[in-house]
Amino acid sequence: MSSSTPLILVINSGSSSLKFALFSLSERKPLASGLAERLGQPDATIRFDIDGTKNKFPLAQTNHQGAVDSLMAFLKEHGWFEAVAAVGHRVVNGGERFTSSQIVTDDAMIEEIGSCPFAPLHNPAHAIGMRAAVHAFPTLTQVAVFDTAFHQTMKPEAYLYALPRKYYRDLGVRRYGAHGTSHRYVSGEAIRLLGLDPHDSGVVVCHLGNGSSATAVWGGKCVDTSMGLTPLEGLVMGTRTGDIDYGALAYIAKKTGLDVDGLEKMANRESGLLGLSELSNDCRTLTEAAENGNKQAEETLDVFVHRLVRYIGALTAVMPRLDAVAFTGGIGENSAYIRSRTLKRLSALGLDLDEEANAKIYGGKSGIISKSKKPVAIVIPTDEEWMIAEDTAELAGLVPASGK
Repeated sequence: MSSSTPLILVINSGSSSLKFALFSLSERKPLASGLAERLGQPDATIRFDIDGTKNKFPLAQTNHQGAVDSLMAFLKEHGWFEAVAAVGHRVVNGGERFTSSQIVTDDAMIEEIGSCPFAPLHNPAHAIGMRAAVHAFPTLTQVAVFDTAFHQTMKPEAYLYALPRKYYRDLGVRRYGAHGTSHRYVSGEAIRLLGLDPHDSGVVVCHLGNGSSATAVWGGKCVDTSMGLTPLEGLVMGTRTGDIDYGALAYIAKKTGLDVDGLEKMANRESGLLGLSELSNDCRTLTEAAENGNKQAEETLDVFVHRLVRYIGALTAVMPRLDAVAFTGGIGENSAYIRSRTLKRLSALGLDLDEEANAKIYGGKSGIISKSKKPVAIVIPTDEEWMIAEDTAELAGLVPASGK
């Protein structure tokens, strides 16, 4: 199989994994995708997916470079290697320095990205993946697409914490948000699908998964979001607390002897749906348990929904008008249970659930799930990889600038 059309390779490098997708700009569905897992371990593997067929192999060289080398061999085998025209990279946090997608210029820029203190589990891994890709494709344009960039349109009133200002001035402590690439894509799709005015419309996007966030988008731009300096703030998540009184953490520390690292581990990895339910961080498991009479699972999901409803209301209040609420992410796209319980509590905003439509939407489907005409509730599957591919193609000069 070969391709004469320029292709975009999208890479999402994690600390022990590397995801990729290969796009032709003429089609949103990737030509191929895959995942290298357990990097750094002796049993590291890589999986390649083409047209629904998945093939998994052990990695001879079990680090990120080995994963990229295996990916190169795969592209050559299928006649795609020479057609790759640019490489796009997902980056979780760009701080205040990177307010839009950027061409990766040199190793100093990669080092700066990797040393961002606000995503210590993510950004160093992104830098490793970038270096491996530069080594594999030394002549190609490499583009970094930052999740935080979409939230850089927030005003100081939305992003500043009420801490001594010196911590913002000297340390950069402020709200940066996360999932911005998803929020940008889904809000744009909501505007397109619903025929809203791109410059005069209000959308609240709810990206719900193991990590969850909600964003107010007015006229296509972020005005506020639920996540903060790190992805810990905001909604209840799979293993993260979301919003919590610092006094509660201080009390726990005094009573248990937990230090700062222990508190951070507890708040990030042992809380949320998992900690509250004492059962699972998986919404599907908890929904099944709740429907079978597990009161603790039901209560846990009620807490998740209550926090979400509260944020949708708060985010609506910072916009002139609410035209749509969009659900996306693994939970947002697939859990009719969560969507139903959420919308039933939003009647004050004029939302009216369509139970029949809601029950039919899952597994990558999109559609309106409210009876109300305005505001509208809609489910839209996210496509961060395509968004990264579009930005990469534009910065690489493969398509005209969109003016966004």
